[in-house]
Amino acid sequence: MSAWLDHLVLACARHAIDRVDDGVVELFAGRQRLAAIAGRAKAHAGLCRHDPERERAVLERARRRAHRRGLESDSVVPVMQTLIAQAHRRQLAPAASLPFPEGIAMSIPDPSHAATRLLRWLPPPRYWRPLLSRIPASLHARVVPRVLGRAVSAPGVLRSLEAVEGRRIGIEVRDLGLRWVIELADGRLRAADGDAEATIRGSATDLLLLASRQEDADTLFFQRRLELTGDTELGLLLRNLLDRMPWEEVPLALRIALQRSSRLLQAARGAHARRH
Repeated sequence: MSAWLDHLVLACARHAIDRVDDGVVELFAGRQRLAAIAGRAKAHAGLCRHDPERERAVLERARRRAHRRGLESDSVVPVMQTLIAQAHRRQLAPAASLPFPEGIAMSIPDPSHAATRLLRWLPPPRYWRPLLSRIPASLHARVVPRVLGRAVSAPGVLRSLEAVEGRRIGIEVRDLGLRWVIELADGRLRAADGDAEATIRGSATDLLLLASRQEDADTLFFQRRLELTGDTELGLLLRNLLDRMPWEEVPLALRIALQRSSRLLQAARGAHARRH
């Protein structure tokens, strides 16, 4: 019985190793495609394709990650050096032999197609959570009301929000693990003390889509991509005010930043969904 069990464990382990190996090959292929795109971008920008400083940074980053995973730091160096050498070969290959993703022009890369491929490798917002958790809460409390304050600084926008002055509104970004309580007082937004009376909760992507007017509030709430908790009456009032807020009075630079950020995250989410 013991021998049979050992053979079963060995077979399961080998099967799992095969799946890991498959993933390694897929990641290697993805790295090669990205190296080709980076090489073409360097060529068009007139930059040197060999970047020793960048390579040292890649090796050092691999050592740190290996150490965190309980590996000998230098054990990953030969692997990374092989990957770097393969990237050199890919970037120095003649243009006609570069296996660019289908649909990208061989003379000048099509930014839209290249961006779609690259977006698949952009970490979803939930992977940013550990990094953001290291930022002091006091800094969040200062920065977020200041940014939002710029959005509502125009007289027309302030007038549209007068009905919720002095009320504590919560904003919760689920996938980033962030939460703020703000209030409108004396004509400006500020961090509020105490619990929120009503909270808008959703993912970073969907909250940005709401803030940038890329999708309307009714759609987002109906599809349960956003939700309101707490004082229902206040939540519905806030929802209606957001719909009626004069978007054209929000500073142009902020509107552009919100729209581009929301489109980027939405495209990345779509790319990840197609990949999986």
